[in-house]
Amino acid sequence: MSRKIIGLITAFPESISAQRIFDGIFSQCNKYGYDVAVFSTLEMTCNQQKNFLEGELRIYDLINYDRLDAVIVDTASLRNGNVTEVADMILQDLEKNCTKPVFSVGEKLGDYPLYCVSDRAIFREVTAHVLDIHQCNKIYFLTGAKENRVSYDRLAGFTDEMKERGIPVDDNQIFWGDFWYTGGKKMADKITSGEVEMPEAVICASDHMAIGLVNHLVQNGIRVPEDIIVTGFDATQEAAINDIAVTSFEPDFSETMVEVVNQIRRSIEPEKEVYPYQYAKQSHLRVGGSCGCPYEHEYIAKKFRNSLYCPNHDYTSEQDSYDIGTLLESNMVEYLCDNRSIEDFKFEIVKLIYLLKPYSEFYLCLDQNWLNPDYCCVNGYPENIDVEIYMNHAKNTGYYPNKTFATKEILPELGSDDHEPSVYYFMPVHFIEKSMGYAVLRRPLSSKHYPNFLLRKWVKNINCALEINRTQHRLLSLSTKDGMTGVYNRRGMELKLDHMLANAAPTDSMLAFVIDMDNLKLLNDTFGHVDGDYGIKAVCSAAMSITKENELCVRAGGDEFYVIGVGNYSVSDASQRILDFEAAIQKINNQNDKPYTLSASIGSACIPLSSGMNAMGIIKIADAKMYENKVQKKTVI
Repeated sequence: MSRKIIGLITAFPESISAQRIFDGIFSQCNKYGYDVAVFSTLEMTCNQQKNFLEGELRIYDLINYDRLDAVIVDTASLRNGNVTEVADMILQDLEKNCTKPVFSVGEKLGDYPLYCVSDRAIFREVTAHVLDIHQCNKIYFLTGAKENRVSYDRLAGFTDEMKERGIPVDDNQIFWGDFWYTGGKKMADKITSGEVEMPEAVICASDHMAIGLVNHLVQNGIRVPEDIIVTGFDATQEAAINDIAVTSFEPDFSETMVEVVNQIRRSIEPEKEVYPYQYAKQSHLRVGGSCGCPYEHEYIAKKFRNSLYCPNHDYTSEQDSYDIGTLLESNMVEYLCDNRSIEDFKFEIVKLIYLLKPYSEFYLCLDQNWLNPDYCCVNGYPENIDVEIYMNHAKNTGYYPNKTFATKEILPELGSDDHEPSVYYFMPVHFIEKSMGYAVLRRPLSSKHYPNFLLRKWVKNINCALEINRTQHRLLSLSTKDGMTGVYNRRGMELKLDHMLANAAPTDSMLAFVIDMDNLKLLNDTFGHVDGDYGIKAVCSAAMSITKENELCVRAGGDEFYVIGVGNYSVSDASQRILDFEAAIQKINNQNDKPYTLSASIGSACIPLSSGMNAMGIIKIADAKMYENKVQKKTVI
């Protein structure tokens, strides 16, 4: 029996708001035994590098709603920075292709049910802290933009608490910002310029506005918290590691996210029990230094540790996670670029997956044409996709399965009940706008490790290395392949033949054919070089028709070709292939309307490797046989 699969569409999953959404959704889905498939860009949707963002957005083309049982859309993340195009694109796709239950989180999305986290109660807690602990009377409230629903929700918490205490609030105490550093700076400019009277405290509706306010007040000689108390909201890392750590309040997404999942449960499994939200009373206050309370040292220290670049780790002990310092000190980019073959490159990726700990499984799924630098998937993923790399942490196994599956499956293992309820993070693999596939990271839903900066940089390193490797592959192809016919040239033959002979069994033989086009000079002189080139390509096509898998077809000279194989061959194999080659030439002549008949001479040699004869010696025997064939013929043009 397969698991139910809940799709979650979001963006920039390392953001603190996204991770709070994950926390609530994952914990409730884990109770119900659901899998969660997260489809996300690794960058913000407000990224101004449009070509790069185009490559990121390809991940949403992967979604097949038929594989999902319900969909949650983190609409607020898709509209980051007031960019609406991505959310509009997702809405159109849902309306056109999705018949499953859809729920929007944070902001309205079409006519789908909307679930919003209200911060109203927490802002009453913020206001009470400023009033009761700090005994402030003159308090300003800096909220977001007037057109933003969240701005009013947070402001309402402030006005509710003030009115309940009988403290009047007038418009002169309320200021509109943008939830970003710039809103705080503008507020600081109004205070320092004397445009507004200096307050005792400013309650900010976001940490970033609080940071902008604190820093610009201090730069202008106003002390925080001695002259003005400042509080923020969101408990971000930036607030904790600011020069003056900002006292903040942590939002609570749990109840809303649990209700979203419970509504999904009622929709897709109406006969099953629904587990209500278990409320746990807790303080949302995270004390920095901007309000004057004693620092909450453990909280601040944890935020600092998450921000540190540490070059020296204790690798003698088992670590359950790594940080950006570990990534940088791993020399990941250098190792990914220093490879002689695609196999070496894949091996290096497998070696470096440890940086993603903790994880259960990792998949790298690539377009079958990813090595072609002229190919660019810009309109959805191809019909089929290849699993190029797979890593299982529990089994400590990593390999290159070369497994192909229909892309509409997303991932065959998704929804399997062979393991605990899990989250699958689907991430775009691309170079600028050139999509090459996607990566998948599985973790148990019980894990509290969420996508972070390290994961984003790790995938970006893979993206760049893939592009470098396919460029190297093209250069190698140009140096080893014949430009006219596409078969190997002499240099390519030497490289491949050395590999074939190195991996041959002692009982193997080398089978070689030498093919030479008849009367090429006469064809050029009579009909021109265009027809001469046509003849060379036609003979090459006939040679390719008798070249089996793991054999070489080589353009050895102007009109001379080799077909070479190493394996369990016999003389009878050579005789039949000569007949097949002559039949291929005859078929070409029958199908074209040229005023001449093409002809080519062929000779073969099949010599056991145990004879001690080298490859060129065997080719010379085949060449002599070809010459015997040529002098016996008389080609009519």
